[in-house]
Amino acid sequence: MSLVVFESAKQIHCAECRHGPLRHLVREAGVPRCLDCADLGHLVYLPRGDAALTRRSREASSLSAVVVRFNRRRRRYERQGILVEDAALARAERACLADAEARSRRRERDRVRRAAEDTRFTAAFAAEIVRLFPGCPAGRAVAIATHASVRGSGRVGRSAAGRALDELAVSYAVRAAVRHTDTEYDALLMAGVPRFAARARLAARIDAVLDSWRPVPPRP
Repeated sequence: MSLVVFESAKQIHCAECRHGPLRHLVREAGVPRCLDCADLGHLVYLPRGDAALTRRSREASSLSAVVVRFNRRRRRYERQGILVEDAALARAERACLADAEARSRRRERDRVRRAAEDTRFTAAFAAEIVRLFPGCPAGRAVAIATHASVRGSGRVGRSAAGRALDELAVSYAVRAAVRHTDTEYDALLMAGVPRFAARARLAARIDAVLDSWRPVPPRP
């Protein structure tokens, strides 16, 4: 289990030495403490971004901590980097320099593979949109699929249900696209209308667009 250090944008001071405001802090017994008072002051901060350097630094460090920050929009803590021993970071940097060319070639191969996978997935997502909503223009279906399936976006197309082309997930993506593109939903939000109130106000119009795109039921 990793030690956790919090990155804070608030004006927080250490409960023990009163130093602050603190960028990085540890919570012990419900109170904030600076890294020095938590016996972590000798560690150095390594921001996220280089997976190999992060992994090697953590493996080489006898003491390390994960640095997280709360994302208010997503309502969750997200990893920002790690704290490791200075000597461990130096060793990891030397190891990364030694095989930088090989890792660069591997990253390029992975990039090409992921791009091909994303292209196939976006096409499959667009095809499923057209199957569920045959009245949706083909170009519009591709645009919706492209937006919903961006890797790492956290959008519905990248959820487990979206990757499985679940009908409900695909329908959610189409509904969201209609909401933002075919109504004044965004303008209502900018005007201060609460999100759920804006959605309720526009629900009938969105349903009308979606109904016009759905298959025509067979005549009895």
